[in-house]
Amino acid sequence: MSNFLKAAAYIFHPLLMPLFGVLFYYSVTPRFLHQEIILSHIAIVAIVTIAIPLVIFLLLKNFGVVTNIHLKQVKERKLPLMIQCILLLLLVKFVFHPYEHLALYYFFMGVLFTTLTALILVFFRFKVSLHQMGIAGVSLFIMMLSIHFEINLLVWMALAFMANGWVASSRLHTKSHTNPELIIGFIIGAFPQVLLVSNWL
Repeated sequence: MSNFLKAAAYIFHPLLMPLFGVLFYYSVTPRFLHQEIILSHIAIVAIVTIAIPLVIFLLLKNFGVVTNIHLKQVKERKLPLMIQCILLLLLVKFVFHPYEHLALYYFFMGVLFTTLTALILVFFRFKVSLHQMGIAGVSLFIMMLSIHFEINLLVWMALAFMANGWVASSRLHTKSHTNPELIIGFIIGAFPQVLLVSNWL
């Protein structure tokens, strides 16, 4: 049971969540899109939100700025979150144009606002759950896609919210976060997606 709970921290790591959102969007969208465009976008998102942050993490670890991939100490989060904000801004600016990829543009805008909020909280020495932020944002995005495309995604929504519970239980089990840190993580992960949805529904 312990290994099952710990697995959620890796399966739903916050670095993977933007890619999960993009993969889910392309798997359910009824819009016709060239396969080359889809694959190029998936590759770009994987490079910008996973590969580059991992390389930067290894550099920061070698310099003693961070200790592990979960950024358990509040002081370790400042620089990685700043870098992540810049990378997300690049995606919004140069990859997902609002006139061509409206839903994904606002999805990443929401992720950017969520990351900025987490960064601001770091300056107040508050360690919000990045894992809960990530899975909450994707869960709300799935719900909004169901409304936007008028398709039944109830099973996926149920699985997404079960994943939220799994992540929360995992973080509590490992004593990585407290209840308030998880609740606030869920709120700041979900709220930007809800706030921006009126721009693309």
